Amino acid sequence: MAQLLSSPCPSVISLSSSSKNSVKPFGLNQTFFNRPQVLSTSSLKGILFQEKKPTRGRRSCVFRAAISQQSPYSETSTNDSSSSKPKRVMVIGGDGYCGWATALHLSKKNYEVAIVDNLVRRLFDHQLGLESLTPIASIHDRISRWKALTGKTIELYVGDICDFEFLAESFKSFQPDSVVHFGEQRSAPYSMIDRSRAVFTQHNNVIGTLNVLFAIKEFGEECHLVKLGTMGEYGTPNIDIEEGYITITHNGRTDTLPYPKQASSFYHLSKVHDSHNIAFTCKAWGIRATDLNQGVVYGVKTDETEMHEELRNRLDYDAVFGTALNRFCVQAAVGHPLTVYGKGGQTRGYLDIRDTVQCVELAIANPAKAGEFRVFNQFTEQFSVNELASLVTKAGLKLGLDVTKMTVPNPRVEAEEHYYNAKHTKLMELGLEPHYLSESLLDSLLNFAVQFKDRVDTKQIMPSVSWKKIGVKTKSMGA
Repeated sequence: MAQLLSSPCPSVISLSSSSKNSVKPFGLNQTFFNRPQVLSTSSLKGILFQEKKPTRGRRSCVFRAAISQQSPYSETSTNDSSSSKPKRVMVIGGDGYCGWATALHLSKKNYEVAIVDNLVRRLFDHQLGLESLTPIASIHDRISRWKALTGKTIELYVGDICDFEFLAESFKSFQPDSVVHFGEQRSAPYSMIDRSRAVFTQHNNVIGTLNVLFAIKEFGEECHLVKLGTMGEYGTPNIDIEEGYITITHNGRTDTLPYPKQASSFYHLSKVHDSHNIAFTCKAWGIRATDLNQGVVYGVKTDETEMHEELRNRLDYDAVFGTALNRFCVQAAVGHPLTVYGKGGQTRGYLDIRDTVQCVELAIANPAKAGEFRVFNQFTEQFSVNELASLVTKAGLKLGLDVTKMTVPNPRVEAEEHYYNAKHTKLMELGLEPHYLSESLLDSLLNFAVQFKDRVDTKQIMPSVSWKKIGVKTKSMGA
């Protein structure tokens, strides 16, 4: 998997001059390597970020795959009863937490779906000694199972979008009507582990998104970009947070401007830069884009992922990738005190993963106009950390769990008590039907955590990444 980012082409892959500029699908059972690839923690720095220098006579490559449309399982699309051509949606980062659920949801809704992913999120787990609470199947087994259950094909392109040649060929091969971009390093703590991860996060996220913008400009001018942003771009200002833009009167003059950004990690800063790049290219090139500034996602189940265990989504509970409510439910399930950072007044917007996929579908079905950069705040409710801890404690007691909480010195640099009121009306106006955090949903999530509690590594629960102590030396995070 290390070779997914950048490496000389191995001998098992043959790239002739006639095939160099095309992405050719191949079967799911084809192997990438002659032997398993072993990754050591000590090789992390070289894997995460390589400033590639041209080497005469050699070229870098990434592995590319797609389910063949000529396979025995191919079928005619049944998008709807009309004769209109099904919309084609490329889901970048489709093997991840939000991306996988979204890809299945859109496929079920009769969109033609392709996943583009370098599978590096799985590599992060190996590097850091982490593991999803839920056992997750390989991307090939996932897609094969979906095909067997539904008859629907999801194409797969395995490669790094920071490699523009790979991305360009994927675009030309699939010809998407919309691109849903989840393909970024999504963890603030990960970006604050050490210098190499900070650099990787910004390089991967900013350059990857810039490549997507150029690919749309060159190969799909009508393509609609649906980009997953974050509410963390706004920070915690002492005024209401608007949806992307704010109207200001200053010295007698009035203008509507992008809402001020107060990012709180190298990850959040990369998302701010993404927003600026997208806004600029909408203005300069006429690209149509929707930025979904998403709150904190919780849950693991969607209708599609519940169809079979091989479709099951990942659920992270560790202090690097786990989100607050998911972490609290797993901590309650194993009898670990709920880890409240600092005073616990940190307030954010939250949403169920079922609403994530719903919001993406609504954005695709109602695209931005040419040259328009829309910003939707994507969450359904606001909670403080203390409020979440109280809800989990109450739900856990009903299930017979002994739930306690503990105050942990805050590893982040953030306000622990603050005003927070963010607008989120635009997606509701498009028809979002939210799943609010109910007792029954908490019961379901807690029971799910109990079901898999034997897989919990309690050493991964407490935070070990400090915003203030980040250093130059590559840090090993293994157990």
